[in-house]
Amino acid sequence: MALLSTLRRSALIAALGASLATPALAAERELLNSSYDIARELFAAVNPEFQAWWQAEHGEEVTIKQSHGGSSAQARAILQGLRADVVTYNQVTDVQVLADAGLVAEDWQQQLPNNASPYYSTTAFLVRKDNPKGIENWDDLAREDVEIVFPNPKTSGNGRYTYLAAWGFADQAFDGDEERIHDFMRTFLGNVEVFDTGGRGATTSFIERGIGDVLISFESEVNNIRGEYGSDDYDVVVPPVSILAEFPVAVVEENAERNGTEELARGYLEYLYTEEMQRLLAGFNYRVHHEAVVDEFADQFPETELLTVEEIVGGWDEAMATHFESGALLDQLQRR
Repeated sequence: MALLSTLRRSALIAALGASLATPALAAERELLNSSYDIARELFAAVNPEFQAWWQAEHGEEVTIKQSHGGSSAQARAILQGLRADVVTYNQVTDVQVLADAGLVAEDWQQQLPNNASPYYSTTAFLVRKDNPKGIENWDDLAREDVEIVFPNPKTSGNGRYTYLAAWGFADQAFDGDEERIHDFMRTFLGNVEVFDTGGRGATTSFIERGIGDVLISFESEVNNIRGEYGSDDYDVVVPPVSILAEFPVAVVEENAERNGTEELARGYLEYLYTEEMQRLLAGFNYRVHHEAVVDEFADQFPETELLTVEEIVGGWDEAMATHFESGALLDQLQRR
């Protein structure tokens, strides 16, 4: 009887322990956000705000983890098994490749406002203080005395936007004359001193290694760099014609279902559209859609003509096939 009583007490203690452990386990749900290279600081600010909001709304503590790199490399990692619940990228094709593989819903762009792009940017120039080379527009980047830094279009969505923005300028400037466009792009690409794999590497080359006269990156990034490294040392130039750079987001549905985070993942992305987060995004120099926030930050964003990828090259599918695949125009224009 004493042994039986002891066993019953042990079972009761184990059951109580299990019941007490269950809420703790539930409170430890994790969400993995796969994002582009230069978004580390942005989501370091977003995530604590979301965690506090989610706990207030749902009574649940959650952990948010990040994976960063070139957005195309991040997409490949998911295809190879990275169990990200959501993606927050800087190029539509990097989400679409996941949709084509059945990991993201086919209609992902219709599931959230603004083609599932809660914020956007354009391509701009960071130059050294007082702009010693007088760089104001894309044609200045094809001068013999100008050295350029931007990430490799083969590995970086950031780099592809830069390439296409330059192409769009040349198409306008030369009225569609293909030979003159190609000549401009050859010179432009020939002035690139280093092709880093991602935006953060390009920043390191320009700022810390002192390479080049101009860093080309997202308007948000060059403004953030100037704020971090000193407004007395760098100037930002937004050219009069550039490109609309959308930042698409999506739930990786297959992973979220397996991880038990479907509702959490959708809530995370929807939270980016709230006025509070739109204001935070604008504070990081991203352009947003919320009307009240747009009015509040109007003086922060210079007016510029934003060409869409569709207007420049007919869309991302055409861009990838004609310009960025192996042996396509980018490779041809870089041949010496």
